[in-house]
Amino acid sequence: MRVFVTGATGAIGGHAVPALVHAGHEVTALARSGQKAAVLAGHGARPVSVSLFDARALTAVFTGMDAVVNLASAMPSTLRFPLYGAWWETERVRTEGSAAVTEAALAAGVGRLVQESVAMLYRPGGSTWIHEDWPLDEYPQTRGNLAAEASARRFTAAGGIGTVLRLGLFYGPGAAHAEQLYALARKRIGVRFGPPGNYVSLIHLTDAARAVVAALTAPAGPFNVVDDEPLTQREQLAALTTAAGRTPLLRGPGRAGLLLGSRLTSLTRSLRVSNTAFRAETGWAPRYPSARAGWLATAAVLDRQIRQG
Repeated sequence: MRVFVTGATGAIGGHAVPALVHAGHEVTALARSGQKAAVLAGHGARPVSVSLFDARALTAVFTGMDAVVNLASAMPSTLRFPLYGAWWETERVRTEGSAAVTEAALAAGVGRLVQESVAMLYRPGGSTWIHEDWPLDEYPQTRGNLAAEASARRFTAAGGIGTVLRLGLFYGPGAAHAEQLYALARKRIGVRFGPPGNYVSLIHLTDAARAVVAALTAPAGPFNVVDDEPLTQREQLAALTTAAGRTPLLRGPGRAGLLLGSRLTSLTRSLRVSNTAFRAETGWAPRYPSARAGWLATAAVLDRQIRQG
């Protein structure tokens, strides 16, 4: 297929573009600088420079494409994550940017749109398995994702196939916050968010990238893309510290994270999300069934990078 990718050099895009090329697709990707264009060309993609918010320009570069994969984001840094003001660019990208992408894809006659979203949209579920029909929630950090999903539904309503991937919390090489958590674990500082028994649904970046490829054959609608086995906060921290080979001397913020309310609710609520629908529709399966295996693989890569300087 001829596939256009936005967000092609971001956390997931950096893995998805090579995966799409490896799968035999002809990939064109948005590049915002010469350096990023060189990276994309190195992956075997054709870089183009265009504004994510210019629907007319996007229509021109989308013409002739079989699918558009919108992975564009602008996540705040880990330290600024709890600040409401840090999310305005993320919300603009996911609201105005996704709307422009959808408008352009429709105008260009593209048949398929794959839109990135997050599993953290769901209301807390405790230990209940959460499927795609579970009620969604709205809090400040989700507004952009809800708008992006609405754009994908509009694409489907207009006759296209709009597939939404509700991705778990990223980890693995290339996920900045995960690399920072690993660095802290090596210093014997263990970080978890919320009560120890709350579930967190993760997805390794390489598995997320493979899901993007699989989504090119998926029907319209939302699909959860997470590990087979979501872990509790306690289990997730144990998997991380085991991979780091360190016993933490300090732990935090734990339950104290609840004091920040909606500022950290995407990290503190209990979400035991199921991937069974996406597996059944596409045949995709995660290479790392849980963070127990995924963190060990991540540690091997990060430790090698440390040794190489």
